Amino acid sequence: MATIGSILFPRTGYEAVIFDCDGTLVDSMSAHFEAWCDALALYGAGGVLREDVFQAMGGRPSHDIVMELNDQYGLKLDPAVIAFAKREAFLQRIESIELIDEVAAFAESLRGRMPLAIATGSTRMVVEMTLQRLGISDWFDEVVTSEDVAEGKPAPDVFLHAAKLLGVLPPKCLVLEDAPPGILAAQRAGMQVLTIPTPMPLTSADARAAGGK
Repeated sequence: MATIGSILFPRTGYEAVIFDCDGTLVDSMSAHFEAWCDALALYGAGGVLREDVFQAMGGRPSHDIVMELNDQYGLKLDPAVIAFAKREAFLQRIESIELIDEVAAFAESLRGRMPLAIATGSTRMVVEMTLQRLGISDWFDEVVTSEDVAEGKPAPDVFLHAAKLLGVLPPKCLVLEDAPPGILAAQRAGMQVLTIPTPMPLTSADARAAGGK
């Protein structure tokens, strides 16, 4: 369970909304980080990825993250091998993910009223399984992944491709994003951007106040 502060969603000034998935619509970043740690440890690189660094790289394709770790630490990790191991480790945790309530309520309120899309640095298999797990696959007209474009975030490609598929000009699109690479990508695409705060886990005091143990 996660909580985020109140978000003021604009109600006018756009003709389509494009959502990042992990960390924006879905509270899944902890599961992704743990999956990265497992995958890296499996190939002798445990401990090289700090959580704050991972959060700052949110939205970037797995290949790019591995290449940056190779450059930074002088490693020779195979991006494809690590990406596969990370994907499998995340899928083992997929039952733990939840919607970010305020963002999900906003998305649901727009269904049937305007075009909606997902634009993510994840792979199609992972994002589709995420949406299916949460029962929201039919909310979105289009899903664009890092596999659909030449360059992932912070390049603007995923957002520009999503706008093209939706048939809406980039300046008329509102993007919801949580991570710096995605925010920069949306800005480079010439779109309006609403920054979503990073979900914070409930403390034990919060849980007790909510009736938990």
